Order: sequence, then structure tokens, then C-alpha cells
Amino acid sequence: MNLLYANDTRGAYPPSWYAASTPPLAPFDALRGAVKADVCVIGAGYTGLSAALHLAQAGHRVVVLEAQRVGFGASGRNGGQLGSGQRVEQDALERMVGTTQAHALWHLAEDAKALVKSLIRDHKIECHLTPGVAHTASTAAQVADLHDYADLLADRYGYADVTSLDAEACHALCPSPDYQGGILDMGAAHLHPLAYALGLARTAVAAGVQIYENSCVHHLGHGQPATVRTDAGQITADHVILACNGYLSALAPSVSARVMPINNFIVATEPLGADTRRVLTRDVAVADSRFVVNYFRLSHDGRLLFGGGESYGYTFPRDIPATVRKPMQVVFPHLKDVKIDYAWGGTLGITMKRFPYLARVAPNVLSASGYSGHGVGTATHAGKLMADAIAGDTAGFDTMTCIPTPAFPGGGALRTPLLALAMTWYAMRDRLGL
Repeated sequence: MNLLYANDTRGAYPPSWYAASTPPLAPFDALRGAVKADVCVIGAGYTGLSAALHLAQAGHRVVVLEAQRVGFGASGRNGGQLGSGQRVEQDALERMVGTTQAHALWHLAEDAKALVKSLIRDHKIECHLTPGVAHTASTAAQVADLHDYADLLADRYGYADVTSLDAEACHALCPSPDYQGGILDMGAAHLHPLAYALGLARTAVAAGVQIYENSCVHHLGHGQPATVRTDAGQITADHVILACNGYLSALAPSVSARVMPINNFIVATEPLGADTRRVLTRDVAVADSRFVVNYFRLSHDGRLLFGGGESYGYTFPRDIPATVRKPMQVVFPHLKDVKIDYAWGGTLGITMKRFPYLARVAPNVLSASGYSGHGVGTATHAGKLMADAIAGDTAGFDTMTCIPTPAFPGGGALRTPLLALAMTWYAMRDRLGL
């Protein structure tokens, strides 16, 4: 089964609130015939579009191949949170790679946030960028951990945009009986993810990038030049960038062994009207401390956008609203009967250490993927880092490769059931408040 088509209609966006609330781009043609390029980018999400844009701005001839539509994958379906730092917290990074490298990784993550904000500002991308992401916790121990982390960021990294929230302050912000405190990061932000992806595509095309949609790549030939083949065409290019994340499949087995696709789900409720204040009293996004994270925010038309639940394997559950309603009711019991207008799933890529996997697959083939739910900033930045590396500046790319990324145990046959077993254990711990 091809994951690109397991849950979605060919050439169509999923029936999400995101797709319903932003003007689409006119479809790009499929690749037909032979084309030459300096760089061929495979995948038109944040990674690929950012790489293509920065390469074109540097004077390269760039072709982007997308198997479905621009922003079709996780880039157009995610929770829209532009978080601070890496997906792995800084104290954990210090233990993994030492304080010097951890500081370098922190600064790269701050560069990622700044890059997204500057692209939106400079290219006038209308995607409802709004500051503020809260991290909430359901137990006293988790609250203490969050407060300690805010202190660590202030003391060791000079980051002053995080405020600790006690139970009263947390409930004043998010009146959920499930949360007992947290932190509020006003240096982080949230946005409309599909509108951002489409804005990047418009900007890339204006810079001279050629995008082909409905052009699934089935063969990558290494060499100088490299060859990239679809059913109806072929690209010959000096360099190739793999920007497929959870959809990479067999194009690069060494990457696929380390980046596993998993599925996550979001619903959009009916507009809540005055009841929005029973969800959030400020226009910020929220992510909680569960291992399988619940994340949510209010849309610009007053809906609750709530993400929760995961699945492993190819297919989405038959009843996505029921899947998400279960954790949503824990956080907001008063919404147990709220009408759900939109529900959708998406496939993302995770790694064993939850750190993105950037790799040089061949001398002229670069790959970035495995953002593990932290991709709005990291994926955009990874695209730029690969563009820089092709131009000869490999410093940022090399720094992001400093954490060893082990392959998932069991290979393709066993990694999914093993992960499902592990996730079941962590979900039980969440329910028990451990």
C-alpha cells in the first residue's frame, strides 16, 4: 500500500477546516518529458518549498516535484504551532551532546522561528500568525518540571519570553479542570499551516521555481548528475533534496529506517461564539504534557481546533471525530456534545530520539525529515540549511546532524507493532497521572 494514497483522494486536499478556510492555488501541471535543473526538490511541504525558495534566490534553477498537491502532507494539516527550541528540551540535549552543542542547537532553533516570521512578514503571507504558545500540565510534578524548564531557559540561555503559570494563572488563561499549571511562551507563535505553505509556494514561484504536482517519484538514481523519474517524466539535476518526511518510503532506505510515519488527528468544532472564553481567554495555542500530546487553539472564526490521538500503520481510524473527541472531553468536559464540523488526519515523521534527521544520502543528495511534531519552524529552517549546504555553507546542516539517529528496531516489519506497544504503555501512564 502506498501511504501517499492510503487515506486521501489523488490530487485533492483532505476535507479539513484549513482547506475550507484558505483560497487554493491553481493546480500545477504534472511533469511530462525530460527536464534539466540545478536542483530537484522532492516534496512540496515546508522543507521543500523553503529549500526551493532559498536556492532560487541564490540563482539556481530549481524544480519541485510533488506527488499530490502543494502542502498536501503534514505541512497543510498540522496544529500550526511555531515552537521555541528543538523538539527535544535543552537539558536533554545537554546530556546528549554537551552544553556547547546544545547551545548551538538552541540558536539554530531561534533562527528557525525568526526565519518563519521573516518569510511571512517580507512576503506578506496571510496566515494569521499570532504570538503565544502555552504548555500545560495535569499533575503537580509536571507543573514543577515546566517551571524548572522556564528557569533553565532564562538562566542558561537568556530566554526571557517564558512566564510560569500557577494553577490560578493557568485557569485564568485556559479554564480546563484538567490542567494545574504551566508556562506561557510569547516568543513562540501559531498560524494557519496550509495558508503558510501556499504562501511559500507563491513566493517560490515568483522567485523562478518550477513546481510540478501529481508527479510521484518512483526512482532516484545517484550519480553526477542524479536522475529522478516519475511515471511521465524525468529530471536530470546536479543536486537532489529529499523533503518527503513521513512519505519518503523506498527512495532512501537509510533514511526510512530512521524516520517512521505515524498518524495524528485534528477536529474543528462548530463556532463557539461567547463560549470561546470557556476554552481560552487569550488568542494563544496550547500543548499539554502528555506523552501523546493534546494541542489546541481557537481559529480566527471562533472554532476550537483540537488535536489528539495517534495511530500507527497505514490507515486512519474510520471515526476520526470519535478518536479526537475522547481526549477533548478530558480537557473540556463541557464540550462533550459540541458539534464537530471538520475532522482530518495527517501523517508525520518521527525519530527514535525525537530529533530531526538531516543526512547526506549521497554526495549530491541531501535529506531532512523526522520533525516529530515540531516541523513548522524546524522544517522551514531545514530547507534553508540544505540550500546553504548546496551553496557551500554546511555549518548549520552539520550542526543538526550532531545527534546520532538510530534506526528503529525490527525494521519495517516490527517497528510499527513495537511502537504501538510502547505508546499504549505511555498512554496508560498518562491516564494514571504518572
